[in-house]
Amino acid sequence: MTRKIGVIGMGSVGATVAHYIVSGGFADDLVLIDINEKKVKADALDFEDAMANLPTHTNIAVNDYRELADADIVISAIGKLQLQRDNPSNDRFIEYPYTQKAAASVAGKIKDSGFNGILIVITNPVDAITSIYQAVTGLPKKHVIGTGTLLDSSRMKRAVAKKLHIDPRSVAGYNLGEHGNYQFTAWSTVRVLGKPITELADKEGLDLDKIDEDARMGGFVVFRGKGYTNYAIASAAVRLANVILNDARAELPVSNYREELDSYLSYPAIVGRDGIVQQLQLDLTDEELAKLQNCANIIKEKFEESKAKDFATE
Repeated sequence: MTRKIGVIGMGSVGATVAHYIVSGGFADDLVLIDINEKKVKADALDFEDAMANLPTHTNIAVNDYRELADADIVISAIGKLQLQRDNPSNDRFIEYPYTQKAAASVAGKIKDSGFNGILIVITNPVDAITSIYQAVTGLPKKHVIGTGTLLDSSRMKRAVAKKLHIDPRSVAGYNLGEHGNYQFTAWSTVRVLGKPITELADKEGLDLDKIDEDARMGGFVVFRGKGYTNYAIASAAVRLANVILNDARAELPVSNYREELDSYLSYPAIVGRDGIVQQLQLDLTDEELAKLQNCANIIKEKFEESKAKDFATE
């Protein structure tokens, strides 16, 4: 079966996503779309020049939304990083006035293409933007997924693993809620060395508040260091894409629509070829549930402010 992926937005994140897909041989056909035609054509040629030294081949199409009609997955990586570079507050919502309009426009073109696959959203603020993409495209909610705190959970695992001198893949648990300043580590879900981390914190000298802050601010440390983030988020997005393509049915903390909260936000779900295959129910503490509700309230407020519901399909 032919695997086809579209990447919309070929900035630092989108280009890294596309490179990961090409170098890993994860798609047979790749559609690259960007408003900067010179840039996207240059990236496409660069990838084609790499083909002779890669073990797999990828067919590449450029700036043609019609090519998305039979795509399995479309990944949105549109954004305007200059807004973040000029932003001292480290607030991902600083991009929202731009990205809400850009996402609504792109979503309309995706809908017109006849695309009926799974839409992965990276664009920030990702939970509100995922809501816009779903409203405008009219795709089933289970088929529109944000990368959410898949990356934040990875940052938490990195921080815990460094303290304990182990591999981050040996840490289990989640960061939940909004991918931004309001996300939080749900320590009740975190296990390491065969035990809940809350039992080990004192013994191992772990400052959980500091680790939580490290996970929340890790992206901004990278961003302030080089002007963008790309490798970690690209790895998260491509991992999510592969889970979908392979129908892996993996448990991932991604941004998905939770009916009881009436909002997209990050919460673990089983992901497969049909998108969100099954939603999970964690046994969270009262404090964690309150934080989760706060995230939902903030995301809903921003989504309603955008008037994105004006674009919703009946």
